[in-house]
Amino acid sequence: MAGFEKHLTQLEAVVERLERGDLTLDDSVRLFEEGMKLSQSCKQELDQAEGRIQVLVEDKTGKMQLAELEVDSHEEAEEIEIEEGDDEE
Repeated sequence: MAGFEKHLTQLEAVVERLERGDLTLDDSVRLFEEGMKLSQSCKQELDQAEGRIQVLVEDKTGKMQLAELEVDSHEEAEEIEIEEGDDEE
């Protein structure tokens, strides 16, 4: 995930420069394109991480268990389906 943090920091710097408004049109367009690439890279890394997320859930007996979090990344209103895991404490 170190790449994500690096890309996010670079994206923040791009946004800062664009917000200042002291760039030429060509420089602004170039920076905007760079920002879009960085944004897409961050999104891809987040999507990959999302596939690996595990959450703790409480079962009917009150015990905590590890479960996989399944999320459909193509929907805005995402539904979460939790698979039942082993009953280990």
